[in-house]
Amino acid sequence: MDFYGMTFKALEEYFELRGENKAKAKILFKSIYRENLKIEDITELSDRTKRLIKENFSFTLPIETTVQDDGTTVKALLSFSDGDKVETVIMKHDYGAGLCVSTQVGCSMGCSFCQSGKLKRRRNLTAGEMTAQVLFMRQYCEIKHISIMGIGEPLDNFENLKDFIEILSCPYGLAFGGKNITLSTCGLIPQIERLSEINCQFNLAVSLHAPTDELRSQIMPINKKYGVAELIEAVKEYSGNYGKRIAFEYILLDGINDSTENAVQLAELIKGINCYVNLIPYNETENSEFKRSKNADIFFDTLKKSGVNAIFRREFGTGIKAACGQLSAEYD
Repeated sequence: MDFYGMTFKALEEYFELRGENKAKAKILFKSIYRENLKIEDITELSDRTKRLIKENFSFTLPIETTVQDDGTTVKALLSFSDGDKVETVIMKHDYGAGLCVSTQVGCSMGCSFCQSGKLKRRRNLTAGEMTAQVLFMRQYCEIKHISIMGIGEPLDNFENLKDFIEILSCPYGLAFGGKNITLSTCGLIPQIERLSEINCQFNLAVSLHAPTDELRSQIMPINKKYGVAELIEAVKEYSGNYGKRIAFEYILLDGINDSTENAVQLAELIKGINCYVNLIPYNETENSEFKRSKNADIFFDTLKKSGVNAIFRREFGTGIKAACGQLSAEYD
């Protein structure tokens, strides 16, 4: 079994079923995740228990295929045991480093402005493979924040995502608080309605990118299934139930969704929601017809005059194709 894919509760049950004290789960989680120890170096466990663990669990991290570092951003192409690869990125902020984690090999959402969306989804990542990205990348620096918004649509891999967040937030393990975990989704309504199943009050970021069905359906195929009005209602309910502020992500595409009229429509759409708008400069790729907006400042000013709390996302890793929308993990 992949140890990194086991929740704390599952590990407790594992020990109990074998007549062992379930308290060993706490010792093992703390030793592996907090203290970064090898099994043979855990003094609180007997030799018998260590043998049991070694015989029944694997502790395999991905292999680093390539790594690029521009000083503020580290992008690694990681290869898993079956040869499938994903990219994961560290962003070094003044207040600490954040890690952007991938959830799928490829993506089936097909957003036209996103390089990841041009890849066909090969498979979901397991909870263990998501956790392994965190463990592997922390060798570069201490990670303070986890953004689940790399390659793939997280809610399209709900069950594995659920276990991953439980492992991330376990106080005996990686111990990331909910305020230090951000989950991004393009808007899978049934899964948004299931977020209460995850025992962690993380931050929710919604990739909106357009204020109307007509415009959003042109650039985001998912909108043909789950329209703007339905998405906004689901977000309102989530925010109301948990008192959480929502981040609406909005990538500015020149001449597509960046007009003053679009800004007014957006302000009206999200009125009354506890939220802010994260404006994202478009990061151009080789295979895209889109361009970076020339109207970004006017769009921003229009939102502010309409009473919307809006910010420009700080750019990281554009030069090494590690920025938002640039991850691809293309390989032969």
